[in-house]
This record gives sequence, C-alpha cells and structure tokens, in this order.
Amino acid sequence: MPNRYKEQSTSLFPNLKLKPFSALKEKFKDGYSIRDFASDLMSGVVVGMVAIPLGMALAIASGVSPQNGLYTVVIAGSVVALLGGSRYQVSGPTAAFVVILAPIAQKFGFAGLLVAGLMSGILLVMMGVARMGRLIQFIPHPVTTGFTSGIAVVISTIQIKDFFGLKVGHLHENFLGRLSDLFAARSSWNPIEFYLGVFTLFFLIIWPKVNKKIPAPLVALSVVTIISVSLKRYFPSLEISTIFSRFNGIPQSAPHFSFPWDFPGPNGQKFILDFTMIESLVPSAFAIAMLGAIESLLSAVIADGMTQTRHDPDAELIALGTGNILCPFFGGIAATGAIARTATNIRFGAKSPISAVIHAFFTLMVILLLAPYVSYLPMAGLAALLLLVAYNMSEIKQF
Repeated sequence: MPNRYKEQSTSLFPNLKLKPFSALKEKFKDGYSIRDFASDLMSGVVVGMVAIPLGMALAIASGVSPQNGLYTVVIAGSVVALLGGSRYQVSGPTAAFVVILAPIAQKFGFAGLLVAGLMSGILLVMMGVARMGRLIQFIPHPVTTGFTSGIAVVISTIQIKDFFGLKVGHLHENFLGRLSDLFAARSSWNPIEFYLGVFTLFFLIIWPKVNKKIPAPLVALSVVTIISVSLKRYFPSLEISTIFSRFNGIPQSAPHFSFPWDFPGPNGQKFILDFTMIESLVPSAFAIAMLGAIESLLSAVIADGMTQTRHDPDAELIALGTGNILCPFFGGIAATGAIARTATNIRFGAKSPISAVIHAFFTLMVILLLAPYVSYLPMAGLAALLLLVAYNMSEIKQF
C-alpha cells in the first residue's frame, strides 16, 4: 500500500491514459467486415448530403464565406472522427457556434476568427489531458435548455434578412438593435425571395413525411435552386440573391495550407498577431472551447443512448482540440460534435468512425466536382434551412 501511494504521488496525472484513435481501435478489435463498410459508406454519404448545405449556411451566418464551412466539414469531420473516442460522432460547424463566431468575425476579421479557433483547440487538448471530459455530467439540464433556446432565437433573427430579401446594411451586434434594423428595412422586402424561402421551409417540413431515406435538405435545396435558376433565365430582371452573387461562388479546389494570421483582419485590414491581440482573443477562445466541449460531449452521450455504447470523453476532447488546431490552417472555422448529424449517422446504419470520414470525403468530392452548381443556391433557401434548424434546437416544450 505505501509503495502504491508513493508511485501515484510522483505522477502529475496518475490515471491518465491518452488513447488516440480509441473508438476506431475498439471497433477494429471487435471486428470490421465488408458489410460494416457498406453500412458506413451509405450513412457517410447521407450525412454528407445533410452537412454540405448546413456547413455553407452556418458559415454564412457566422459572417464568413460558405467554402469555409465546407472546409471545416472536410478537415474537422475526418480528423475528429479518426482520433476521437466516439464511434458515431460527426463533427463540423454547428448552429450553437454562430452567436459566438459572428461577433468575433465582425470585430477581429476572418484572421482573428481563425486564430481564436486555433487557441480554442489548444485549450480543448489541455482539457482532455487534464481529464475534464467527465465534468459534463454536472451541468444542469435547465442550463443547457435555456442556452440552446437562446441560441435558436438569435439564429432565427439573423436569418430574417435573407428569408425576406431585405436590403439591410450593417446590423447591430446586440439583439434589440438588430431587430430595430430589420424592422426599419421592412419596406425593402423582396416578394420573390420570400416565396422561395417559404417554399423551401414548407418542403423541408413535408418531405420527411413522404420519404425518410433521402435527406430533406438535399431535395428541398436542389428543387429551389432549379426554380431560382429557371426564374432568372426567363425573367432576367428579377433580383434573387444566391451564393454566387453574394460571395462570387465557391472555389472549385481542395482546402490548402495557409497560416491563419495571413488572412484579412477587421475591415479587410492587415491582421497583426502580437501579445495584445492574443490577449484580446483569449475570452473568445475560451468561449469557443467551453461551448465546443459541452456540445460535443452532449452529442456523444446522446449517441451512446441511441446505440448502447460508451465513449471516451477525454479522447473526444483531445480529438476535438486537434481538429480545431488544424482547421484554421486550411481556412476552416471552429467545429464541434453535431447532434443532428450524429443522430442521422446512427439512423442510417453507421458502424464506426469510418462513416464520418466518408462524409468528409464526400464533401470534398462535391467541392471539387460540383462547386459551380452549388453556387446557384438561393440565400433565401439557406435561410429557410437555418430557420428550421433554429426551431428544432429551441426545445420549446422543455423550455
């Protein structure tokens, strides 16, 4: 007994066992067959179909270009899945991050947003090393319910501009100021964009009742894009805002390596990375890390409940931190475990983390092969998708 006590007292983390690739190793140890791979392939493609429009919409809502959301899906979606402690977790940009990332992008520019994401990744790795993953069980459920409901209100408010086609300049950062700006621009609404948004929202709600095998966002956004392109072809004078008109399209190229601080800073100015800037970004990085840890581990717990499995929370935090460290070097924003995409992954038969890797690869293939066509997605359609996401995460009954 004394010897054991002496041995433990000399170790900084006496029970620490870092296990990268833990979920992947456990699955391969249990056995991984061709049939399992076929299931992972199917679920990965389906989740990819869901992640692509969401990745673009959430990036736009966060104040950056749509391709940055897709790059996040590719990098974080594959890295976190391979290194993580959950067999079924799907990581990427999420709606919860919008309320944190949008003010950062507005205040510090795109470079500041990427550096804050990098710093949050370092904090997440430190949390995993310190075995803080199990602390999630001590967060009261009413706190998470109120938090997600508040996020839903903010997200839905941000989407009003594109859903109604309002011509609004700079929106206030605070909620009441933003509502005042939107109300003041009410006379500038675009009926065509509004009808496209309503049609998309209606389609997103009705389609799952007709067919649950094909994701509703894929069908709804494909149909509304065809309608939008047709209207512009026969009525060129119509004003319909699309990804192409707003962001000059999506680059048809894979994410490439760049230093995060080399991107533009606030108002397009040169970003200066110094101690003062790092000190200014610490609160933002801490907020990203804490929210990412909470949402990711909650998602993993939900996945465990659906599949009767157990995840390694500390390995999941380290994997999430690694993903967030790498993402900024490839133009990706902050990522965390996505509850809805993880649930979809399970429902469509995922067997291992390979499914999430396939979803990331599928997204990359869409960027390389179909980027010019995806660029014609109307902004009103993406706004309708996020309005439904906000409603689903609002937890109205529990609130």
